[in-house]
Formats: sequence, structure tokens, C-alpha cells
Amino acid sequence: MEFRTEHLFGLDICAARFDEAADALFAYASAGARPARVVVTPNVDHLVRLQDAPDEFTAQYRRADYIFADGMPVVWASKLAGKPLPERVTGADLFLALAQKASQAGVPVTVIGGLPGQEMMLREAFERVYPGLPLELFCPSMRFDPLGAEGIEAVERVNRQRPGIVFICLGMPKQERWAFAWQQQLDASLVLCVGAAMDFALGFKQRAPRWMQKAGLEWFWRLAAEPHRLWRRYIVRGSRFVGLLARELKKGKAAR
Repeated sequence: MEFRTEHLFGLDICAARFDEAADALFAYASAGARPARVVVTPNVDHLVRLQDAPDEFTAQYRRADYIFADGMPVVWASKLAGKPLPERVTGADLFLALAQKASQAGVPVTVIGGLPGQEMMLREAFERVYPGLPLELFCPSMRFDPLGAEGIEAVERVNRQRPGIVFICLGMPKQERWAFAWQQQLDASLVLCVGAAMDFALGFKQRAPRWMQKAGLEWFWRLAAEPHRLWRRYIVRGSRFVGLLARELKKGKAAR
């Protein structure tokens, strides 16, 4: 399972269309393939936060098995840099597509996310939206430590189920730190770090209309829905992307 990549913002981003990516990932998962492979989907916020992250974490992120562009600004930047990506491949869309395929094919799925006490509600929602999905669900505390007791418990739950797909929905960097730390010990095929994707897939949060997604305005939709939680991400950190883009374009010109 290989994709052509483009080197952008220090990452080797897969130049794949969404359907191509989803089909290839599911083929790997449904075959019960090993070893576990980690999927990350960087957006503008992730790219900015990687600038401030510890070197060790940034190096691990760069070595993820599959890196897909989760955001139209990243796709537009790729075209400006002369390294065009065909389209975005978002974590939210991958969750939806792969969960549907797994439900239909009976492929086991582990989900790490949600809050303690939500387990029954989440299981009922999964059964309603993805009937028959073989599901293992772990809702850790807000103090989840990827390397601590809950991180180890998450590994144990995965290895008991031996799933084709693990969705870890804890937000960056916790989800990535857990995936990178335990990748070699996981008896699973795919580990997808997908943030809030579960909330969208189960209908707890509404995604932006398709036209807003294509216009690169999904960030505005989310900011309007949760301004107190997301203003720093989209206004403060988001503005730093302009500088990142300028440096990327400058490097491209120098290389030519």
C-alpha cells in the first residue's frame, strides 16, 4: 500500500484522492495485515503546532506511515508550491468511510475517545449509525497520559480485540503520542489519529455544508459553532500559517 508523496512543510504528504486512500486503507485493514500503520491528517493548526513541538515529536510525526492533507489551505499551498495534491483527505471523512466499510464487512474497530460515562450512549449511537459494527470502545479521562496507566489500558484493549482499525479521537498531540509510542506493540492493522471525527460521524456535531468545505471555510463554520473553545486555534495559531506558507514558497524558489 504505497502512495506517491509530495514534500511540503517538512512532511511527505500522500498525493492521493480520497476514494483511492479510503479503499487502499480499508483493504489493508480488512486483510488483517500487520504491522500496525499510523495515519495522520495534518491541517493548518497541526502544521503550526509542529513548529513549536519538541523535536522528538516532530520527527515521529514526519515518520508516520501515511500523511494526508486535512484542509483546503494545505491543498492550495501545495499548488502554489508546484507540488500539487489532488484533494484533501480529512480524518472526519476517513472515519465515516472506513466505519461504514467495517460495518458492512464485519471488520473489528476500536475507538479511543469520548468521556467517561458516555460509553453506553456512544455504543447506542454506533449501533444506530453503523449497525453490526464489531466495536471495542474506551473512553479515557480528560487527564489521559499516552504513556501512563490509561495509555497502557488502551493498548491492552486493542490487543484483546485485534482490530483491523483503531480510531483514536483525543486531539493533537495526545492521540499521536499514543500511536507513535505503542505502534510496535499493537496487534492491529491501522491506527488513525482523527481528533473530533467521531462526533461528526455519529451526528453529535454538524459539519460545514459541502460548499464551505470546498471553499476552505470549514474552519469558519467550526469557529462560529464553538468560538470560546476554538478562537485561539483558528485566529491566533491560524494566522501563523501565512508565515509558514511564505517560507515554503521561498524554499521552492530556491530549489528551482
